[in-house]
Amino acid sequence: MGRGYIVEDAVEGYLSRLCEQKAGPVTGLLIGQSSTQRDFVVMATRTPQREESTALTGNSLDKEWVTEHARQVSRMLPGGLYVLGVFIITDTDAKDSLTSLRQLLFAVENLIASDRLWNPADDDVTDCVTLHINPKTRKTVCRTFDVTDPKSMAKPADWKYQSGVCSSWIMLSCCLNVDILVPLPDNRASTENMDKCLKEGLKVWAQQIESGVCLIDGKKLPEDTELTAGQKRNMRQTYTTQLLITPDEQRLTDVVQRCGGSVSVRGAIYSRTYLHSNKPKVKLAEKLLKRDVVSTVATRVQMVLEELLTSEEESKGSSRDKQQTEQFCFPRRIFCPVKVSGPVCVCDYQFSDEGLSEVTDRLKEMLDIDAAEQDLDTRQEITAEITESSVAAEPTVETVEVPEPKRNNYIGVAMATAVALLATAASMLYLNDI
Repeated sequence: MGRGYIVEDAVEGYLSRLCEQKAGPVTGLLIGQSSTQRDFVVMATRTPQREESTALTGNSLDKEWVTEHARQVSRMLPGGLYVLGVFIITDTDAKDSLTSLRQLLFAVENLIASDRLWNPADDDVTDCVTLHINPKTRKTVCRTFDVTDPKSMAKPADWKYQSGVCSSWIMLSCCLNVDILVPLPDNRASTENMDKCLKEGLKVWAQQIESGVCLIDGKKLPEDTELTAGQKRNMRQTYTTQLLITPDEQRLTDVVQRCGGSVSVRGAIYSRTYLHSNKPKVKLAEKLLKRDVVSTVATRVQMVLEELLTSEEESKGSSRDKQQTEQFCFPRRIFCPVKVSGPVCVCDYQFSDEGLSEVTDRLKEMLDIDAAEQDLDTRQEITAEITESSVAAEPTVETVEVPEPKRNNYIGVAMATAVALLATAASMLYLNDI
């Protein structure tokens, strides 16, 4: 017997509307949460139309376009929500489409996984789903593949619609103070190289987050404790959390190397995670919360670097100061309910020069959600502001220090000091109750 998928009935209505459009083959993503026994699909979203060409060329899927859409969507999902698979609505026979869907599924998973900084766990579900829908007969064919096995064969799966799938899901939330210092090498020639350095620095911090002690409503609960134990059924539950971090005991050996600058990432971010109500354990809640903490910080760093890369290309040929300090505001996180009644939300990131209308436009384009500005939850994070003094910088500000490399600009103890500062900053990280 294959895996079972419990699907929100709103997804059935959404897919039916896509079938009625008769606009040719349509691809899209299935979003939800996996568990050991079954998976929960809470929403689906079609791939946006590509302006210069159609999303499908004959029977060939536009993998590059679909996978990039999946990468953007994965950034807009809070903790506990993931891209579980892909769907296609087409007259083509399901057997003829299976190979293309399999290739697309693996491409989507590989691209999303390349952005992750957290390490996979032994108990992670590695099966992802493909769904083929015939728009005329409405017949659905559901198959799963183990995306960690390149030779994985299709396995049948059970696809059942149900109302109120996520109506009683649990929500965990926290606020995180971040202060990370990453030294840059002397040969840092571009923003692309800075990206690699930052990713390595963030991985060190991510490991400390993963090994942190999580308090739920101020208590350290055993991993095998059920969060819903003793609670009334179908009642919406929320928890606040704290994360206690200890300094990394492994000290790096002092290294002498040229230093081209440093990047300081500091500020306050809000994290939120959703958890299915089918006897969820504390171990799963902690894992999903920590992953959201890591993912939301990494996403913002990546978004700022993408902005830098764009401006760098636009200003090619212009000279840079020999020594300079640049400050960039992190985008703030904004939440939007999947349905007005909630409780599950998706999110987006708003830069300081953007309006809420741009957020609603992205929600429509990426997730096909019709949201009004008043539906958005903008209370969790404030908009960052640039200050004259980097020492007194407001929360959610990234400071990038890039002095011009000098012939004798070596660091020996300085490198060890930077590592110590990172450890010291991490030791003070904690999640305050909201």
